[in-house]
Amino acid sequence: TCGTYNPQSCVFAQIINICAILALWIVILRFQQIRDYGQDSKVNIASLVLGFVSATGISVLGNFQQSVLMGAHLFGAFLAFFVGLAYLWVQAWLTYKVEPSRDRRWLGPLRIVFCSISTILILSMSVLHNIEYRSAAAICEWLAVMAFFFLFGLFGAEFRHIDCHHLTVQREGNGKTQSS
Repeated sequence: TCGTYNPQSCVFAQIINICAILALWIVILRFQQIRDYGQDSKVNIASLVLGFVSATGISVLGNFQQSVLMGAHLFGAFLAFFVGLAYLWVQAWLTYKVEPSRDRRWLGPLRIVFCSISTILILSMSVLHNIEYRSAAAICEWLAVMAFFFLFGLFGAEFRHIDCHHLTVQREGNGKTQSS
């Protein structure tokens, strides 16, 4: 509600769009990392799709204020929260399916705990919203957002294992490559 009026709505939308782009970047990095670990499965592809849909929902949610266009806002919220939660549960499952690492001992349980907390908060938010307890629903919504931020932050522990690669550009005509 606070972000309904200008200029707050513009600032809020811009911040949300940046968050959506960062979420997409994390989704792509995680997809590639899992694929590089040899887990080139349909589950990994499904996680990529879920991540893209969720990031799109984040952008829709931030750009259509509930007081202006409630239907689009709720659709974005559904994509961001419910599809995003599905993405995070798939990532929790993939934590146990990819190449074993020492991080799995603490990362897996922590991911499951915060996915469970997020599930409870999102379901509570939905119920409270439907029975007209808007303030309580908003509290659950923002706690769920913070839990999502924490869950996305956990990818940092796994991303520290990523090596940087050189970009190789192929020259036209002779087939030789040139590193940059």
